[in-house]
Amino acid sequence: MKYVVDTHALIWFWANSPRLGANADRILSDPNNVLVLPAIVLAEICWIVEHRAVGIALDEILIALDRDSRFVIYPLHREVIEKCNVLNAIGEMHDRQIVATTALLIDQGEMVSLITQDANIIASGLVPIIW
Repeated sequence: MKYVVDTHALIWFWANSPRLGANADRILSDPNNVLVLPAIVLAEICWIVEHRAVGIALDEILIALDRDSRFVIYPLHREVIEKCNVLNAIGEMHDRQIVATTALLIDQGEMVSLITQDANIIASGLVPIIW
């Protein structure tokens, strides 16, 4: 199965945080899943690591990504931006890009869900959510 991973889900997974949902932890731990990271997730991680104590350094995250073949980084390209333009139910720009990535994969026929606990994204009902 293929899953798009939201920023906090990834950070909490690597930090072994109890805030990570049980279903999210199970999916992120499964070596058979494909984990899609929208490029904006990496940008958000850089900002979070720089501005908050999250117990994990950026270089550790990048090394972990390089070593784990399950992760696919999805670029921020024109189609993502165009999809963002129609996702008005999501107010925050970064969240909109994450949802747009998920929606584009669905539009391409992929069976994909978004791993997130973001209340705004969940309330939008725009994409399947797992937490």
